[in-house]
Parts: sequence; structure tokens; C-alpha cells
Amino acid sequence: MCGIVGFLGSSNLSSLSYAEQLIKIKHRGPDSDGSWFNESDKIWLGHRRLAIVDLSVAGQQPMVSPQARYVIVFNGEIYNHQIMRDELNKQNSNSIWRGTSDTETLLAGFEAWGIESTLKKSIGMFAFAVWDKQNRALTLGRDRIGEKPLYFGWQGLGDKRVFMFGSELKALKGHPDFDGTINRDALALYMRHNCIPAPYSIYQGINKLEPGHLLTVSLTHQEPKSSVYWSAAEVAKQGALQPFAGSDAQAIDALENLLKNAVGQQMMADVPLGAFLSGGIDSSTVVSLMQAQSSQKIKTFSIGFDDATYNEAESAKAVATHLGTDHTELYVTSQQAQSVIPLLPSLYDEPFADSSQIPTYLVSQLAKQHVTVSLSGDAGDELFCGYNRYMLTDKLWRKLSLIPSSMRKFLSDGIMAVSPHTWNQLSTLIPGPERFVNLGDKLHKGAGVLTASSVDSLYRGLVSHWPDPTAIVLGSQEPPTLLTGNMPDLNALSPVQRMMTLDMLTYLPDDILTKVDRAAMGVSLESRVPFLDHRVVEFASSLPQAMKLRGGQTKWVLRQVLYRHVPKALIERPKMGFGIPIYSWLRGPLREWAEDLLNESRLQQEGFFDPTPIRKKWAEHLSGRKNWHHQLWDVLMFQAWLENEKATA
Repeated sequence: MCGIVGFLGSSNLSSLSYAEQLIKIKHRGPDSDGSWFNESDKIWLGHRRLAIVDLSVAGQQPMVSPQARYVIVFNGEIYNHQIMRDELNKQNSNSIWRGTSDTETLLAGFEAWGIESTLKKSIGMFAFAVWDKQNRALTLGRDRIGEKPLYFGWQGLGDKRVFMFGSELKALKGHPDFDGTINRDALALYMRHNCIPAPYSIYQGINKLEPGHLLTVSLTHQEPKSSVYWSAAEVAKQGALQPFAGSDAQAIDALENLLKNAVGQQMMADVPLGAFLSGGIDSSTVVSLMQAQSSQKIKTFSIGFDDATYNEAESAKAVATHLGTDHTELYVTSQQAQSVIPLLPSLYDEPFADSSQIPTYLVSQLAKQHVTVSLSGDAGDELFCGYNRYMLTDKLWRKLSLIPSSMRKFLSDGIMAVSPHTWNQLSTLIPGPERFVNLGDKLHKGAGVLTASSVDSLYRGLVSHWPDPTAIVLGSQEPPTLLTGNMPDLNALSPVQRMMTLDMLTYLPDDILTKVDRAAMGVSLESRVPFLDHRVVEFASSLPQAMKLRGGQTKWVLRQVLYRHVPKALIERPKMGFGIPIYSWLRGPLREWAEDLLNESRLQQEGFFDPTPIRKKWAEHLSGRKNWHHQLWDVLMFQAWLENEKATA
């Protein structure tokens, strides 16, 4: 795991302070740094290294290919690189290897098979830039699902025009020709999604490379050319058209074997390794399969809260005890969690408002004290139909669509009229295991189901914080995304399958994986996601929906794999999510901080937002009549980011 940065073109390259650019992403690679510069081609590549595989100098970057055609800076891991290396050795018995790193294997593959063909053979997570000396062209690449980030774009004018790229925006901002104009259209997208979806970024002229894409650019062909080498949308369509035809038992066996192989490959490391464990289905499955393949106790980590509504630590400890892992837990106070908030603007580099970023950072910080690599259970929900919105749509949509829209709106207004806090209090009166966790938030989110005209509009409503963000963001026009003007052809899929695929294409890479990458790399911890082995993704996409959602139970087939390792009684509990009580903090210890950022005069002076609807929601939230913490957190995270921008300009 590493950080990369580079520049092509520009008369400033020869005088650029390389060390200054690299120090800004030192957290992504604290072990060493390196750079490579070719003055005639006006290309500079920089790298920060977090040494995971081959800790020797033979693994340092930038790295030159065996025949010296390519120079690469690489961030990530190729889990099957030894298999690829064996194949290369068979093709060329005279192969000479300098070390054992996956980067060296990848470069040899580029020379032997070409870049795209090598990536198709690769199993891993990555973002890289490779300079082709022969063609004098730069190629950027990103992994299939989008685990690792990569920003790019042209900046400057005339002979100062420069193409820049990097793992994080802060590495680009140090270049003297970086513009830094805020993209109001991207800000509108942020207000809808609580993150900025690819290919957009918060800055004009700077984009994110989309998952599964390659991009090539040169000084003679300055318009970047992109191509797709793997598509989650196509995988989903093929899975629906050619579904798995085996029995339940065959599906369970096949899934367990695939997951066991994926987990085993991702345990590749020359440094201490462990796993995040929440006690839920996904992380428990990953840890179970890790422990089943290890002769030593796997190190597992979880954090807990005194607030039982958000505390998963007890469940995690029970699973860890059953599996016999070396378990570490930390109970976090509200003060400790709130102390992370000032770090968020710099940590995430652009506005990002998934508040579970806070516990994710804290558990990463805990794990880093013991290990350098940690596996997680992310993506189980998207692959195996785990989110409550899937089950809600499956159960209720056909029935709801028969009810007149006026009646549905009446019901929706009735739900929204009762505050989430009151609904949560009412839920405590429901006896036994049927009690709902965070009932109020779920009811308010589900109220959007009642007024939707179609499943697609339902999905858009469920993932929208501010349903009309252009009315909030001054001078903005919401650009097309995969949810609007650029939606892929998913007609072969059922309504719930479409929702799952859109989550895989948008919510997973733009929110979940971004959250985990920045939080983990912020403490120099590598995070790996076994469920995103593309073989697992492709198999899961082929499974009939009845194997994922059965009898009102989500993740049916994945549960069956887990129950082979962990008793059902330890797992069966209401889905909690990974959150913190932002709604109550904004009425209490964070109120003064929030009031300062949401000050009406300040909002007017800065000129990005219309203060009226924001102040209205703030007043309603403070009164307890409504719970607008999601919408307010969006505004607050932008305001905090903007404040940090001014302070570091």
C-alpha cells in the first residue's frame, strides 16, 4: 500500500520540490520514498512506500521494467502475483528477478502481455501510473471496483500546462499551477450523495479515474483516452442472463471455496496482519475463513460505545471467543470520537459526510497499534442483498404501487411528523428480539418509499440527502451520473438487483471504499476487502436472487457459509450499521461548533449555499421536532473543509 503522485508537461517540473509533494502523502507510505524524472519527456513520478510485500530495497519505487520500457508507481496489492510470476517463468525460462514484490511481477507482465491483458489476469486492488518510454505515453489504471483512489487532470495554461495525478488531492495542490477552483456542480452532487461520485472531484478540471478503467495521455495527444477493462454493470447483466444453475448445497460449497481462496490470498504479507471484526455476518465470515487457514491466532479488532444503540463490541467479542482469535477491543467515549472531527477535512481531502468515517478511523487507529494490514468485511451487503432497503423494496413495492399516490403521501407525512428520537423511544416498548435498532432513522428513510413513482425513483430518493441540491448550492447545475443521465442498461435485472448493482457502481466505491481507504491510510494501515475479489463478485452476481433474499432473510447463502464456522445464535441479531449519535451531538456538545459553521451571515458571505433552508433545518433539528443530522452533516463537512482550505492556502 502506498501513495503515488506525478506530473507530465510544464516548465516548472525541473524546479519542482519533489520532497514537498511526497511529504504531503507520507501517511500513505511512511517507510520510504522515491522519484523518477525525465527532463526531455517532461515526466516526473513520485512514490511513498508502505512496505508490505518484499521489504527490501528491491521493492522500492518508482520501478523500471526488466527491459527498461516501462517505469511505474503503484499503489495496492496483486494477490495472485506469484501465480502470474510462475506463468512468466514458463514463458521465459531466462527470467531474472531482482526481488519478490508484486510490482516487479506486474511490470514483467506489462512487457510480456501488455497492460490491459496483464490487468485481466490480476486479482487485486490498485491504482498506478506507468510511463511507456517507447511510446512516450502515460497510462493510469484503477482496480475493478475502486478500492484505491486516483485523481487526475490538466491544469495551467500555455507552457505551464501540466497533467497531474495522485492518490490524494493534497499531493496535487502543492504544484504551482494547480488552480483549485471549487466545482459548484460537484458540490451539488455532494449534497445529494454525501460524497462526490466519480468521475467528479471538488475542483474544476480534476477528475477521479473510474473503477475498472485505463486512461492514456501524452504531450502529443493531450486529450485523455479511457477504456474499460472490467465492468460491474456487465457482470451483473451476464449474471442475470446466465444464472447459477446448481443446488443450494452446491452454491454454498462453491461460495465457501471462492471466499476461502480470496481470503487466503489476501493474507499475503511480510508484516503483521489482522482483521476488523464487528460481529456481523460479513466480518465474521472473513475472520472465520482467516482463522481456518492460520496456525496462529488471528488478531482481530473492534471498538465499542457506551450507547447500546451503536455498540457492536459485545457481539464481536462473542464471535472472537468462539473462533479463538487474539481479540482487542476499545470502548470509545463521545469525547474521543468527537476529537476526530477536526482531522476529517485534511484526512478526506474533499468534502465527505458519511459520519461512520469517525468510528472507521478509530478502529483503524486501534488496529495500527498491532498490525500493518487489516482485512474487512465490506461489500457483503452489496453482493448478497444485505441492506434493509433491498428487503423493504422486495416485500412492499408491488403492494405500495397499488395504493393511490395521495394516500401514500399522507402516510409518508405521518411518519415524518414524528421525530426519529420519539420512534426510537417507542421501539423500546417492543418486547424481545423483535425490537428494532434505530427504528426512527429507518422509518424516516423508508418514508421515501411511499411517494416514489418507480423503483428507480425510489432508489434515487433513498440515496439522496438533499433531493434538490441545486436549490441549495448557488450557481450550480447537477451534472449527469450513473443514477441520472448516464445510467447503464440494467433492464435484464429485477428491481432489487438493479438497486444492488447501482450500489456496487456508486455507493460502494464513492462512499464505503473512500471512507475506509482514507481512514486506514490516515494511520498508515493497509485495508483489504476479500469480498471484492472479482471472482467472488462475478459468482455472487450469477446467484439467483432467492439464494440471497429468502423468507425475509437477507444474505441467505452467505449466512449458510458462516454457520459452518460460527453458531447461528451468535450472529442472529438486528442489523446495526457502523454509526455514532451525530443527531444528539449536534444538539449537545457539537452545537456551538455547528452554529459557528452554519451562521447565516457566514453562509451568505461565502456564497456557496442558500442559508434559508439550511437554517430552517438547523432550527427544526435543535428543537427535536425533526432529525436532519444527515443533511446538516453534509453542510458542516463542507464548511469544515472550506475552513481548512482557507487556513492551508
